[in-house]
Amino acid sequence: MISSIRLQNFRSYSDSSFEFEPGVNIIVGPNASGKTNLLEAVILLSRGSSYRARDVELIRFSKDWTRLEGDFQQNKRIIKIKRQAEITDKDFELDNNPFRRLSMERTVPVVLFEPNHLQLMSRGPNQRREYFDELLERSRPGFKALSAGYRRTLAQRNALLKHGRTRAAAQLFAWDLRLSELGSQIAIARQGLVDDINQALSKTYSAIAKKKSQARLDYASHFPAENYASRLLSKLHSSINLDLDRGFTGSGPHREDFIFYLNSQPAGISASRGETRSLLLALKIFELKLIEKTREKKPIFLLDDVFSELDGARRKALVGRLKNHQTLITTTDAEAVLEYFAGSHKIIAL
Repeated sequence: MISSIRLQNFRSYSDSSFEFEPGVNIIVGPNASGKTNLLEAVILLSRGSSYRARDVELIRFSKDWTRLEGDFQQNKRIIKIKRQAEITDKDFELDNNPFRRLSMERTVPVVLFEPNHLQLMSRGPNQRREYFDELLERSRPGFKALSAGYRRTLAQRNALLKHGRTRAAAQLFAWDLRLSELGSQIAIARQGLVDDINQALSKTYSAIAKKKSQARLDYASHFPAENYASRLLSKLHSSINLDLDRGFTGSGPHREDFIFYLNSQPAGISASRGETRSLLLALKIFELKLIEKTREKKPIFLLDDVFSELDGARRKALVGRLKNHQTLITTTDAEAVLEYFAGSHKIIAL
């Protein structure tokens, strides 16, 4: 839970402070008034990084530094980012103790629901991979390092592919072996997450849609989890000429996808707008429960202008899940949100 925040030279803010209630906080303002920037600041203090920008982009235009300070239930947190030539320097303080980076254990659990998530099914596989891998990073210790190691290994292999056949042939096997080992671990973690999601997805979706339906998420992996490493290694070897011709690695977790199904039909093709929103809402409810279970703390729930994308029934379904969670909601239309909150809430006008 966060009780207050101060933003200095952050995005559109010069020096502003806000206080929050333990329950529902409704942030109201016109477009471009800084609503999303405020949620981003809460995420930055909670996780240590932004969900949508590089550090240098967080510093207010023409300034050389930004500073965020927040009072959380766990501790007081400060982040300072300084612009230094072409790079940035970032420092953290937790109760006056300095840190250069935040491990998962030092982050504050937070769940964001924003408009881009509503396009998860209609956009390309890269967005889906990023979404589910980021969820694994926040719920599975060690996955962030695993994912970073895979990306480094993939970059090394791709660089080698561009150096020509003679040099690549002598060195590729070692990189293939490492890529297969790391890729297998990623695939197994992804499949485990999908299995957990499917235990609850149909029930939650049916409750939101008010009709019994079968909802499912599939991990469209190239190989079975039980022998993923050996199968990927074999594929890398058999595809070496093709990979050399195109200059990049064509197989592995970085090329795989996640596919939603509704009543046995691919949801990305057959689902209506309302059905799509119900599926994504069911997924977000799972995410909220997963982070709470994993971290053994109730996460802060951030809703960035998604009420306008949901109809009345789905708004009620979402509000029903907000009990006992501190929630920050942004909107341009306070009345559209307020009718769903008869209890205590706070209005923050920008």
